[in-house]
Amino acid sequence: MSVPVFLVDAVAEAHAVLEGPEGRHAAAVRRIRPGERVDLTDGAGAVGECVVRETLKDGLVLDVLRRYTVPAPAPRIVVVQALPKGDRGELAVEMMTEVGVDVIVPWAASRSITQWRGDKAAKALGKWRATAREAGKQARRFHRAEVAELATTRDVVRLAEQAALALVLHEAAARPLARVELPGSGDIMMIVGPEGGVAETELAAFTEAGAVPALLGPTVLRTSTAGVAAAAVLQARTGRW
Repeated sequence: MSVPVFLVDAVAEAHAVLEGPEGRHAAAVRRIRPGERVDLTDGAGAVGECVVRETLKDGLVLDVLRRYTVPAPAPRIVVVQALPKGDRGELAVEMMTEVGVDVIVPWAASRSITQWRGDKAAKALGKWRATAREAGKQARRFHRAEVAELATTRDVVRLAEQAALALVLHEAAARPLARVELPGSGDIMMIVGPEGGVAETELAAFTEAGAVPALLGPTVLRTSTAGVAAAAVLQARTGRW
């Protein structure tokens, strides 16, 4: 069984008390006991390998055995995810976090059935961020996956202009994703359309901003799985895997 990971504000040098929601989860839900190993991380690369000295009602007293820093993976992989319907948004975020996507940008595409408005937007964004947080711990990630604010198409165009390489996953693209030339450095951004696909006006705006249409494969994937599959291809091609 892998060593459980818990998020903290800062990793202590020698001793630590894991408390709050993370401590309650460790003590009451996971029922971690003295002598067991746990890892702490601040989600920004700092890691503390710890052993439990004592259990509290709502937390753990820990001895930090070793503290080190994990470099941020490079290049960064950014996925612009059109809003899927139902709970498939959280599913997409969970899987993309597990495979190592660095930044997930929710996108209000013109053909998205689901739209975030008013109070619904804050609630939905909170769910995506909570999903990324928990999936990151489960996957033993020491660099937290960032879930950005909801983006408009204009926002995505600006992101495409800033990226070292921007890709639009599209079933009519001539160039396979596996053969697209990758940059030596900088962010690689992928745009994943909604169930109804990327609208022609959106595709035109993205390509004008420098985005390259890319074909993921011979089959049509759901929007909630396309980003995961594409990220796996990039992880292998960039040497991150």
